[in-house]
Amino acid sequence: MDRALLQLLDELSRFGRDNDARETARPRRMLNITPETGRLLWLLVKASAAARVLEVGTSNAYSTIWLADAARLAGGRVTTLEYDTAKLEAARSNLARAGLLEHVEIIPGRAADSLAALAGPFDLIFLDADRESYLAYLASIVPMLRSGGLLVTDNATSHAEELEGFLAAVESHPQLFAMTLPIGNGEQVAVKH
Repeated sequence: MDRALLQLLDELSRFGRDNDARETARPRRMLNITPETGRLLWLLVKASAAARVLEVGTSNAYSTIWLADAARLAGGRVTTLEYDTAKLEAARSNLARAGLLEHVEIIPGRAADSLAALAGPFDLIFLDADRESYLAYLASIVPMLRSGGLLVTDNATSHAEELEGFLAAVESHPQLFAMTLPIGNGEQVAVKH
């Protein structure tokens, strides 16, 4: 990964942490992944040569930049879903600064509606959005994931109680094989057979 891009990611990580320390209202918080999770995502996309990546939950594009840089190296791109219009503007700006805007398709609107309109297959799907909807998203996500593709879910340990039903559904899903990694806020990684 390019040094200038790593510096931008460090800047965005600090901005997210500082913003979230000040803001109490969830819509105004960035709720970014940790830098360790970003590195994991980059490695997973790069190692699997994922050319079609779907991200559910863009925020200010901190995670999108990690995903898009690795997907770009495989000749691919990221499709990312975000509801909040202010965050969409920040995402576009940050992706332009990173030089990755042309490698990302940003779809505004409710994730449930966007997922229903998308066609797969995707090589990797990253889920980091409204946790209360994860279980509902699962029915849409699995058919869009190619055989051998990866489903990565953030907050698997930091919000394990809230995600208990979803995590159990992934672990018992007949098409998925999963484990949780103690990286960042906990990442559940599943491969589709």
